[in-house]
Amino acid sequence: MAAGSRRQREETARQRARLTGAVGFAAAAALPIVLWHHTISAIASEFHLDARYLITGWAPWALMALGLLCLAIAAIMDWRTRDHRFYRPGSGALVGWGVSLYLLGFALATQVAQIADSLGRS
Repeated sequence: MAAGSRRQREETARQRARLTGAVGFAAAAALPIVLWHHTISAIASEFHLDARYLITGWAPWALMALGLLCLAIAAIMDWRTRDHRFYRPGSGALVGWGVSLYLLGFALATQVAQIADSLGRS
């Protein structure tokens, strides 16, 4: 009886962690759009194929997208059943890369938004 309730508690905790992760991922994906939609639209309205423009204007959002991609891959790897034949634990490196890239892009997007706001006021 105790083993069954323990397994049930573990499964409930796993489901709660998955739900929390999904909500956190959705919030992380929506946050840049909510915070910087004016900046993104201003950068997109000035679009031209120039290396300097592409790097300085779109690098923050590319970094955040890469971070979210790494987190999504880690989530898919962890989502698979643990009893599956090809299950491999160890998505910690992808989570580390995902969080690092996302935070780096977030910090860079903050700076890009500040620069764009200061240029808009001039």
